[in-house]
Amino acid sequence: MSSVTAENLKSELEMFCITCDDDSAFDKMVEQCLCNTIPADVWVLEWVAYSSTKNGLAISLDNLEQFEYEVLSKRHKSKRISKIEERSRPRDVDTIQNILKAEEEEDNLLDCYSTPSKGTQKRVLTTPENPYSKRSSTFLASPGALLSPACFSPSATPSPKYSQRGGKGEVVVSFGAVQGTRWAGRKDPSVEIQLELLEGPEDSLRSSYKYMFQRLGDIRNVLCDKIEMLGKELRSHYDMEEFSPISLPAQDRVSVLGQVCCDGNGKLNAQSVLLEAGPEQGGQQVRLDLSELQEYSLFPGQVVAMEGMNTTGGKLVASKLYEGIPLPFYSPDAKIKSDEEPVNVLVACGPYTPSDSLSFEPLLDLIHVIGRDRPDVCILLGPFVDCKHEEIDKFQVTEPFEAIFSRCVESLLEGTKFVGCRLVFVPSQRDIHHHYIYPQPPFMLPSLTKNPRVTLVPDPCTLLIDGVTFGITSTDILLHLGAEEISCGTRSDRFSRILKHILTQRSYYPLYPPVEDVNMDYENSQIFGQMPITPDVLLVPSELRYFVKDVIGCVCVNPGRLTKGHVGGTYGRLLIRRAASLDEDKKRESCCLAAQVVKI
Repeated sequence: MSSVTAENLKSELEMFCITCDDDSAFDKMVEQCLCNTIPADVWVLEWVAYSSTKNGLAISLDNLEQFEYEVLSKRHKSKRISKIEERSRPRDVDTIQNILKAEEEEDNLLDCYSTPSKGTQKRVLTTPENPYSKRSSTFLASPGALLSPACFSPSATPSPKYSQRGGKGEVVVSFGAVQGTRWAGRKDPSVEIQLELLEGPEDSLRSSYKYMFQRLGDIRNVLCDKIEMLGKELRSHYDMEEFSPISLPAQDRVSVLGQVCCDGNGKLNAQSVLLEAGPEQGGQQVRLDLSELQEYSLFPGQVVAMEGMNTTGGKLVASKLYEGIPLPFYSPDAKIKSDEEPVNVLVACGPYTPSDSLSFEPLLDLIHVIGRDRPDVCILLGPFVDCKHEEIDKFQVTEPFEAIFSRCVESLLEGTKFVGCRLVFVPSQRDIHHHYIYPQPPFMLPSLTKNPRVTLVPDPCTLLIDGVTFGITSTDILLHLGAEEISCGTRSDRFSRILKHILTQRSYYPLYPPVEDVNMDYENSQIFGQMPITPDVLLVPSELRYFVKDVIGCVCVNPGRLTKGHVGGTYGRLLIRRAASLDEDKKRESCCLAAQVVKI
């Protein structure tokens, strides 16, 4: 602190109306600043704080010595302790490697001045192009070192409950002809697999966008457009007459169109159902009487057509319900070959850590499964860095979330390099490092944009894999829709009803209003959240129980989550092959030959 002078100290003291005419006292102040490496303004602030506790102590040599003993010496001591704590605090793997590298350079420098003993081995010749590190060679030589739990997070303690789990590799759900099925990729790895978003670049969400600028009028326009669009399909398919205004009193049976909603903020029930019409049918709401319907399944946001009596204009006694119509399936241009091999697709959904530890043991086990089964395509859905994790929720993570995610991706690439499989990364709204909006843009990883093995897709999306369409969403629509749906007299199970709603409403998230956890951007949802076709396979991971179901020709898969709390979860695997082009009188064959849900 050579810039500290008596003039600096004098001007700083004058700001606090403190005067001193003793030159020896100023010399002592300059000495204290230089010895304790503090600037003049900081010294004055410390003195003002100290003297105020002593009833306005005057500046003198004796008082300055007492000030140095009581304040400056303790400050210097705490500074030394903080440096010691800095050296002894836990470090991540990158910091440790940098320290080891520096120590290794020091060791190599010392070796140049030492004479090896007779019993030692000959020192390895090193060059700038081929350096050798004695400390880190063992660590880097191990192929699993990059994937070790200590490399993923500050919490390197493995989860005891996860390591003691039972039923590893147990098949819990099977679908299709699984007997004798070879769960492996194609024998000829040189055959390239077509993998791309079904929509063109102009119709798919490929980058981030601005949100939080929605106007209520724009939201209403989106909802009205949905009612009118599905209403045209319903009227055309069921050959119905023009829809009547929903609140117009009529003594005859009428057909109406609208969106199901609730009369309050509570859960929908048979007595609280309203039908809200679009602007062409008056834009008003009417209460529904469902007592004459033999069976129904309804949820808020569902667009339906109904027949019934509305004699007063305030209540519609429904006698017939017309639900939505699914879109047609995708028809590939290329014809299937008789000897064409099926494609093996592995599907896993996060979180990839147990809830009591940030060690990525489940992800390491999944990489081992990929190396063993050698699938052609791996679809990996978030969350990768889960905002609901216990340690993240309690702010016990010191490493940046983006760094943890990048290490996960790099480890997946490195661990599956010898397999050569394609990796598809789907974000989740529970990914704490990513945009918290629906629809959600893909991950931004500039280093991987040109990697032919990596495909970054949004949530939701429709993916084309070798002529087979996959509808994918990481948002738990099964749980959200199941909590709001009401039904009566239906013979199907709840999962099948919910999945049919998703397909017939032609939307990956047809619920309105959405749950509080989903931040919906309605204008972009109208563009990127709708189904362009009925997918051959629909992936809907959920907290609910895993399953594989065929719903109106679409194979719907809930692979579960890779971890469930402290214990291991499940993943899915499918064998797919594009359907052959059939005549209209022949039944369409499923593109999914076999599917299983397996415990990790």
